[in-house]
Order: sequence, then C-alpha cells, then structure tokens
Amino acid sequence: MSEHSTAEHWTLLDSVTEYETGWYDGGYDRYEQPDGSTKRYYWAALAPAVVVVGITEDDRVVFVEQFRPTVRESQFELVAGIVDEHDGEPADPVDPAAYEAAAKRELAEETGYVAETAELLQSYAVATGVLRHRRGIVVATGLTAGEPDRDDNEFLSVDPVPADDALAVAREPPTNDATIEGLLLAAADGYL
Repeated sequence: MSEHSTAEHWTLLDSVTEYETGWYDGGYDRYEQPDGSTKRYYWAALAPAVVVVGITEDDRVVFVEQFRPTVRESQFELVAGIVDEHDGEPADPVDPAAYEAAAKRELAEETGYVAETAELLQSYAVATGVLRHRRGIVVATGLTAGEPDRDDNEFLSVDPVPADDALAVAREPPTNDATIEGLLLAAADGYL
C-alpha cells in the first residue's frame, strides 16, 4: 500500500453541503492532499438502500419492471428500496438487521410477497468516487403471495423468472448494476 493512500496523509479542511433535495444532498469536501496541495472532492449523499433477491418456493426469482425516469428506460430488475427507521428497521445502516427488515418491507410493498426469512449477503459502498451511499444485497425466501401496498410513485409489474434464467434475463439491455450484483452474489453463495 502506498504511503499516500492511507487516510492519515489526508487532512479534511472543510465540508460544504451545497444543496439538499429531499432525496439526496450534494456538496464537497476540501482536502489537503499528501503533497500539500488542496482540492475539492464533490459528493452526493444518499440514504442506504437494499436490493432483494426474492426466491419463491418453485425456484423463481422475483423481478419487477418499471420505468426509471433518471435513465429514461424501463428496467427489468430486482426489488430495491431505501433503508429507513420506520417499521422497526434499525437506524444503523451497517447493521444486517436494518437491511433484512428493509428487504422484507420493500418486497411486500412492491410485489405482495411476504418473506419468512431474509439474509444479508453483503453490504458495500457504491460508486465511491462520487457517492456516499451504502447498498445491501439480501436474499429473501419462504415467500407467501399477497397484495402489494405500493407508494404513490411506484408503477411497476411483477414477473418471477426461473432461477436458472435470472442472470441471463438481468443481463439483457437495458440493465443495471444493482440487479446484476445481487444475482451474482446470490449465485456465488449458492442460492441460484
């Protein structure tokens, strides 16, 4: 490891939040770098999120299809959502229980499937060059079908896919990082 790569060689001079959107905050941190120069490092801070690999009793992975205005495309993707403190989700986003509780809630709200179990496979920082954002990948099993309770901005359809086909389906454009990462981790851990 380079002597300049460790945090002890970087000095935070100030941190400025330039805007708050209600969805995320944006700003910059100004650092003194290891060579004595200073630079602004811009960031956007988002709440932690969960991606759910829901697996039905007949070995199908629960996908949803929805239009994503940000990228102007319909995405065929895994259920995902924000980790928050309501419904008993712990406030600590690093705590596996926070991701697991959010996964159960999001899966039920978006698809109607109620999960008996949820297991955090991995949590990690996302796009570390620009984001302050953590993501957790959770596998949900023991699903019972029910009625969704979607937010007023969730317009989506639910389409379970055979587990053997899930990764191939996810790789068909347009696609996204969270869905592919979730399926790869679930496959690596023996769920698919």
